[in-house]
Amino acid sequence: MNFPKSIENLITEFMKYPGVGRKTAERFVFHTINKLDKEEVKTMVQAFIDLKDNIKHCQVCHNLTDDDVCHICKDEHRDSSIILVVENAKDVFSIEETSQYKGLYHVLNGVLSPADGIGPDDLFLKDLWDRVSKDKVKEIIIATSSTQEGETTALYIKRVLENTDLIISRIGYGVPVGLNLEYADQLTLSKAIENRKKI
Repeated sequence: MNFPKSIENLITEFMKYPGVGRKTAERFVFHTINKLDKEEVKTMVQAFIDLKDNIKHCQVCHNLTDDDVCHICKDEHRDSSIILVVENAKDVFSIEETSQYKGLYHVLNGVLSPADGIGPDDLFLKDLWDRVSKDKVKEIIIATSSTQEGETTALYIKRVLENTDLIISRIGYGVPVGLNLEYADQLTLSKAIENRKKI
């Protein structure tokens, strides 16, 4: 049996999310039909529009923000001599939940992956080089995931910066191999930062 066109269209839209297959998308659609009134749907739609209109990348670190510069980069109490390099903004939020790290961040917006055609120019690496050459940075902590692409990215950053006076360290392997940071618990992330090592 075919669903009405409006139902089928919304199922297709929900399936654009990672991990959402057809059955899950159908559950979302029927929940919307049966449990949400028109005002709740309008509120949800407006939240999507606000998200796309207001959220942007911080001009300094590329974290997600609704301002030109994120609240972390603006915070004068943060240690500006340390930059922790992460793959994506979700990693920043995961690390911030530990309340252990007090430095600044740099979000790459991905990792190097030649197989997928993602090279250095596709990431926010140039901005990282600019920051370490201008700012009073003493240490770079690389916190990319321990996947092959994450390791490749870490080694690339190390190679580019190895002739500088910077301390270049990697988060400790309290984070299991192959695990993305967003799935790690707070204690594991705290220990990983605490046990970082020079590379």
